[in-house]
Amino acid sequence: MVILAFFVAHWYLSLFTQTFFHHRYSAHKQFTMSRFWEKTFFVLSFIFQGSSYLSPYAYGIMHRMHHAYADTEKDVHSPKYDSNFFSMMWRTKLIYEDIFTGKFPVEEKFKKDVPEWHAFDRIASHTLTRAMWVGVYIAFYAVFATQWWMFLLVPIHAVMGPFHGVIINWFAHKYGYTNFKVKDTSKNLLPIDILMLGEGFHNNHHKHASRPNFGVKWFEFDPIYPIILFFNKVNIIRLNKAHA
Repeated sequence: MVILAFFVAHWYLSLFTQTFFHHRYSAHKQFTMSRFWEKTFFVLSFIFQGSSYLSPYAYGIMHRMHHAYADTEKDVHSPKYDSNFFSMMWRTKLIYEDIFTGKFPVEEKFKKDVPEWHAFDRIASHTLTRAMWVGVYIAFYAVFATQWWMFLLVPIHAVMGPFHGVIINWFAHKYGYTNFKVKDTSKNLLPIDILMLGEGFHNNHHKHASRPNFGVKWFEFDPIYPIILFFNKVNIIRLNKAHA
């Protein structure tokens, strides 16, 4: 029970920071926040994402490029140009690292207002830091695991961010249903998305990228949207006027 609780907590806390901070804030600026809260969510992302911590700066740029070039040869992660999701995610990893290190030629329009804290990102993304987190996961399982097969979950902990990414970037471009006709292959993966905290409403999001509520139909509940409304009410964030 302890191992299950730990896995579920890591799954959803990592996913929360990715969808709330990296995706909706860093990439799409669906709301604003002060520098204090921005740095707070940098730190929370590091704690919750652990060994698969993603730089909000590099993520924001990469995701903006995905929307601009969706399902074209310039798309950083389109399943149209890879034979399997392993090769797609490896290509995504290499592009992400080149953006992170400044080796990838990024147009200025993709950098506008993307949150930056490069000193923190370098520490959080360092190989030794990632290895430390993996060591924490292994130690936790060594203490609390009651069956040998539970250790098979450790690799998922280690790559939790990319694991979430492949669910959306591969499967949500291949399987599911659509509410809107768009110029790409994005689909809504699940009609009730409790697995990906609203990220599964991918077709909806590609149609309305600036909309903080990813659900559109009455049954499409986006679990993050009520949190956004609460954060807006207590002044942690400020929703854009069009969605306030």
